[in-house]
Amino acid sequence: MRRITLISTGGTIEKTYDEVSGALSNRSSVVPRMLNRLRLEQTQVNTVDLMHKDSLELDDEDRARIRDAVRLHSSGLTNGDGVIIMHGTDTLCITGEFLLEELAPLDVPVILTGAMRPYEMKRSDALQNLTESLLAAGVLAPGVYVVAHGRVLAFPGVIKDLALGTFVKLQA
Repeated sequence: MRRITLISTGGTIEKTYDEVSGALSNRSSVVPRMLNRLRLEQTQVNTVDLMHKDSLELDDEDRARIRDAVRLHSSGLTNGDGVIIMHGTDTLCITGEFLLEELAPLDVPVILTGAMRPYEMKRSDALQNLTESLLAAGVLAPGVYVVAHGRVLAFPGVIKDLALGTFVKLQA
């Protein structure tokens, strides 16, 4: 049995439409609905609903909360096979670099993923990125990664490329 912890922080991937205001916002987690659409054989997913924030609103205190949640769910006998963090794409790379610096060495892979379009919208990349992250959590070596759009990129040196609409690795 694979055991994966999925930490929800908000971001575009989890934005929902508010019929009253006409706005997209982070009101509650869509993780249970996403997981219910997947067939996960021999996989137990422990969900942690940590916060509901757009990543542009995250500050150092929020990143410390994410770090502490990862530390709690990736150490000792409860470590499982990996930790996935659902995160907004705008500052995902800042959090990834922070976690690499704060948590090394790691016992499991820590994967950050998000979406360029909310799960609730047509042509969203949310479910694909979550599915790829769930697979990657069981096969990657310990470290900090971003998984999105059919790619796995290890930190450090990952950035969001606005022109391409995805993440890329800086050349050394």
